[in-house]
Amino acid sequence: MLIGAHVSSAGGLAAARRRAEEMGAPVVQVFLRSPRAWAERRFAPEDLRAFDEPGAPALFVHASYLVNLASPDDELFERSVAALAGDLVNASRAGARGVVLHPGSHRGSGAEAGVARIAAGLDRALADPAITSPVLLENTAGAGDTVGRTLEELAAIRSAVERDDLVGYCLDTQHLFASGYDYSTREATTSLLAAVDAELGLERVGLFHVNESMVAFGANRDRHANLGTGSIGDEALALLVGHPGLASAAGVLEVPGPAKQGPVAADVAAARGLVEAGRARWAEG
Repeated sequence: MLIGAHVSSAGGLAAARRRAEEMGAPVVQVFLRSPRAWAERRFAPEDLRAFDEPGAPALFVHASYLVNLASPDDELFERSVAALAGDLVNASRAGARGVVLHPGSHRGSGAEAGVARIAAGLDRALADPAITSPVLLENTAGAGDTVGRTLEELAAIRSAVERDDLVGYCLDTQHLFASGYDYSTREATTSLLAAVDAELGLERVGLFHVNESMVAFGANRDRHANLGTGSIGDEALALLVGHPGLASAAGVLEVPGPAKQGPVAADVAAARGLVEAGRARWAEG
């Protein structure tokens, strides 16, 4: 698994690329707008081409945290569709390999209604034929009314979308752990990846978020921790990210980092160490 990091896009995509290269990250994830604001950022055409050349890190985009396609509130739903569509257009222009999306919260309307609402929103957000970057639905930690805690819910969303060729998945290691998916042993990891393949199709998992957890197994809370400091443990993370079936996968760190300003080069190096340790464990037979 190639491991990179989420980096700031302050100053534009060219600046984000420099940050990624300085920390030795072959994969990078960015926001194209403030994660907690609706306003769309404007990018110069040349800036959108910052990652579009040989040797550049692989680019992924994360949609705004405000986007909630599962919401029963019509005004929030419409704003969410518009924001996601804007990010998808810009991501496609930048050659991004996917736009990571939190499926959202149904706000008491029920998971079934939430799935239907998300699918309807995706159909509208993906309507522009210029969009080539797929939406990557991210699994959730399971708090409150969130949709996407289970593999089955993620699969149900995609199956209800008309342009399902532009819908894939992003799996977060902390969210898996917090929502009760075990990968603490070789047997558990094999079982989990078999379930992922059966429900989602491993080939449709475009990205992994590689994060430790501040909370216990099954706690249903989204709380990331730095590698080596959380409840999951290096052994379990290594077994997952070093699994031979994920050798061609991409991963990004979304950890707080030493100064709570995001991951740094040492974090990327530590994650690479986990991949190598995991490969060695699986090679033992």
